[in-house]
Amino acid sequence: MSKYDSTFDTSEHIQKVRDLLYQVMFALTGRAKFHDESKFKDPEKKIFDEFTPKLKKSTYGSGEYKQFLNDMGKALKHHYANNAHHPEHFSNGIDGMSLIDLIEMLADWKAATLRHENGDIKKSLLINKDRFGISDQLFNILENTIIGMNWDEYIIGNVLPEP
Repeated sequence: MSKYDSTFDTSEHIQKVRDLLYQVMFALTGRAKFHDESKFKDPEKKIFDEFTPKLKKSTYGSGEYKQFLNDMGKALKHHYANNAHHPEHFSNGIDGMSLIDLIEMLADWKAATLRHENGDIKKSLLINKDRFGISDQLFNILENTIIGMNWDEYIIGNVLPEP
């Protein structure tokens, strides 16, 4: 009786995991390529042209910021309907999102903090925990991702963290 050698089964498993991770990578690559393209067309373009400078000067989550979002009504309704990385896209908010949606959302939130003079991804995450009813567990996962990616210190243009 010969002794079992796990090399083949392990190699096959590793290749399947690689294939599945490549599927995720390709999905994220597509998201990166087409992120927020709806902002270049009406009804979004004209309204974003008006409000982006205002939002940039406001403090995220402030009353002024919330009023700007309210005033952007039609554009944001269209934007959320056409972009699944926003909790507002789904009737059940965050609970309707996929992990791919969540990754794009978190990257979007980080990039948005870089538009604000006092932007801070960890403060934004705390605000959004209440805003979108994010569970403690998901909050911890998102915060761990921010820390793991060095997004709490990372500024666009710096060297990316090691994989």
